[in-house]
Amino acid sequence: MADSTHIQLKKGILELCVLTLLAEKDSYGYQITSRLSDAIGMAEGTVYPLLRKMQKDELVDTYLTDSDSGPPRRYFKLTKAGQRALAAKRAEWKAFKAALADILGDDE
Repeated sequence: MADSTHIQLKKGILELCVLTLLAEKDSYGYQITSRLSDAIGMAEGTVYPLLRKMQKDELVDTYLTDSDSGPPRRYFKLTKAGQRALAAKRAEWKAFKAALADILGDDE
């Protein structure tokens, strides 16, 4: 896959991934970035701006928690609007995935 196509695909699914991770548990930015970096190679330069946008859009909220290894950490958590957005994005993803399987053939 061409590198630019791969990057665009990852960016397109990034918000769904972040919402899904936050639905599992509240997390601080580095935790989210690490999970996404390990799983799909997404860099923090992409994740942090998205977290700020999601906070502005009231999909996530933040709170500070003391850390044993330095300054307090800013944790992100889903809001009610974030939970609704996650449900909508999951539905969109399932429909898109089904359409792709229809077109490309499902090897599973």
